[in-house]
Amino acid sequence: MTPSSTPSGLPADGRPYTHEMVVVHRVFRRESALLPRLVRAVPDGASARAEEISAYLNDYVTGLHHHHALEDELIWPLLRARAAEQDDLVARMEEQHGHIDRTLAAVGEWAPQWQRSADSIAGQELALALEEHRLALLDHLDDEEKLVLPLVAEHLTVAEWDEVGRRGLETLPKNKVMIAIGAILEDATEAERAYFLGRAPLLGRLAWRLVGRRQYAASCRAVRGPLTEGTGR
Repeated sequence: MTPSSTPSGLPADGRPYTHEMVVVHRVFRRESALLPRLVRAVPDGASARAEEISAYLNDYVTGLHHHHALEDELIWPLLRARAAEQDDLVARMEEQHGHIDRTLAAVGEWAPQWQRSADSIAGQELALALEEHRLALLDHLDDEEKLVLPLVAEHLTVAEWDEVGRRGLETLPKNKVMIAIGAILEDATEAERAYFLGRAPLLGRLAWRLVGRRQYAASCRAVRGPLTEGTGR
């Protein structure tokens, strides 16, 4: 149990609910595993499908960049100021962000060529770059969850922590909001789902129930279909 949670997994009074970050990280863990499989599943020369997966990849990369930019801007400076004895750890997080950016730069070298041609060789190179990216990402997420989130719970206020989430939502285009909600809720427990939906305004909850769930399910079928056909999943 971390300082930011109760035995039920819900936030403790007066402390940031840092478990939110763990739930968000599941999205990046899942999508980074799916992406190389999706690239490899595109038939040689199927440029329309390559373009579809490239758009999916672009959304992933944009989301991860925004996520890390918010940490760089809103979390690391506060930890440097209030937990100076952990400066080496903060520097490690920043270096890991830089390493992840370099792996994404390698992804960016192959993605445009593959998108244009759906060439199988470019696709294999892109998939390998995505796998290298995922290794770096998982190391970072593991360290952040184990080592950094307890510091956040100790040294940031609830308002400062909530600002990270609020700013994250502000960066989302309106037509991506339901997809983002679905991505967060997909692997959430019932308690986590109730918490995240409970923080949404009433109209947002209604939109999710009436439209968002179907929209997200349709999006998943469209993107992941080739991975599940014939598997019974």
